[in-house]
Amino acid sequence: MADGGWIKVYRKIRQSFVWTDANQLKLWLLILMKANHAPSKFLFNGQEVSVTSGELVTGAHALAFEMNDGVRRDNQVSWRQVWRWVKKFENSGMLTIKSNTKYSVISISKWCDYQDNDNQVSIKRQSSVNQVSTNKKEEKEKNEKKEDSQHSRKREYADDSPEMIEAVYLWEKIKGNNPEHRKPNLQSWADDVRKMNELDHRPFEKIHKMIDWCQRDGFWSTNILSAAKLRSKYDTMAAQANSKWQSRNRPINPKTAQPAWADPNYQSPDAKPTDLATKQRLAEQMAKLRENREKRKESTR
Repeated sequence: MADGGWIKVYRKIRQSFVWTDANQLKLWLLILMKANHAPSKFLFNGQEVSVTSGELVTGAHALAFEMNDGVRRDNQVSWRQVWRWVKKFENSGMLTIKSNTKYSVISISKWCDYQDNDNQVSIKRQSSVNQVSTNKKEEKEKNEKKEDSQHSRKREYADDSPEMIEAVYLWEKIKGNNPEHRKPNLQSWADDVRKMNELDHRPFEKIHKMIDWCQRDGFWSTNILSAAKLRSKYDTMAAQANSKWQSRNRPINPKTAQPAWADPNYQSPDAKPTDLATKQRLAEQMAKLRENREKRKESTR
């Protein structure tokens, strides 16, 4: 069955029982649309099957799948109900069914009387000619739009452009980690660098630093292997880089911005009690340290 084309639906269908139920009407139209308009052969589960016009090879599950395609779950119809309706169509003389263990062949009754006649063939032939002409025109317009779009997006980056410089720099870093890595399309990489700069508002200096960081990192150096990947993972890597920097540079006592042991009131958790003389000596040493620090500050002003 082809996806294109058309079928006839006669007005007298309104006098049939299928007209009173939306799902049965949908199923009947689906069967008409799936029927072959000409004899054909095809493979079904590895077996060659021959059908003539007005016939289709299907099954309960296949019909139910197409019936429910795009339908909300609570409105879907079970395959058992679908097949009961098909049997009802058969009992009403609308079609016949020949089944085996693998598939069923449905033959629509009076198919040739309603779907195939001279008038239809003539109309179909004229429609095909018009359709071919329309398709060619549409395809031509589509190709022209595609060429215009590609032309408008196509950019050439000079070797000394900042975009190409960063693209080459990333490639050199990747090649340094893996000399066997294949050479990329540097023009495409340069365009990704441009997008990082123009669309993501990232200065070239930061892009350069991020290339350095990711290609030194044990994890990201094996994952950032293109400018596009650098762009997509930039925020994630920036967050990790900032976190690692802060963990290395964060003071132990953030309130005083100095190591906790330098606090005058610091008490080691495992410190032993000291006598009065020792306390006085330590206090004098701390006072001397503070005095020297103040002198250094004065000398640098």
